[in-house]
Amino acid sequence: MPYAIVDKVNARVFVFDAHGHFLGADAALLGMAKGDRSVAGIGDRMMSSIRPQDRTTPAGRFKASLDRDVHGHEILVIDYAASISLHAVVKGTPLERRAERLQSATSDDNRISFGCINVPLKFYKNIVSPTFTDTFGIVYILPETSPASEFFGFHENAIDPQAGDSPRAGTTRAD
Repeated sequence: MPYAIVDKVNARVFVFDAHGHFLGADAALLGMAKGDRSVAGIGDRMMSSIRPQDRTTPAGRFKASLDRDVHGHEILVIDYAASISLHAVVKGTPLERRAERLQSATSDDNRISFGCINVPLKFYKNIVSPTFTDTFGIVYILPETSPASEFFGFHENAIDPQAGDSPRAGTTRAD
């Protein structure tokens, strides 16, 4: 399956085809609040009731597919229950300056969305949409405040570098 990796720390999205070939990368806008988990039930709430501190882009591995939003625009649905998707940047309000934020030199100002991942329109149309058309894919959203092992099932202490990178028996934590 094709896949995308979302690096929240650097506010970047990387897309790969089903054979692991790199297709492209670009800047992204992310949830306003730092954090790695969605608030329970957030996908059922009205956007106007979602507090700024609850506007996170959740970390994890998600099975994704293209669909249409309520306005008929194509989106890559990542977490249906939490209403998280990857889509072309939306205009937003003039104060949000979303297009400018995507073009800035750093990721410091890329936190503005309710949790969705916004990318430049050209990147969405030329890379994301054709890559995920007529197929499911995987989106990996890297954590920013928690260890990666909490989301991706590996344990840092499972490999002994002094033993030639071979796994040590009985050292994998079950936490």
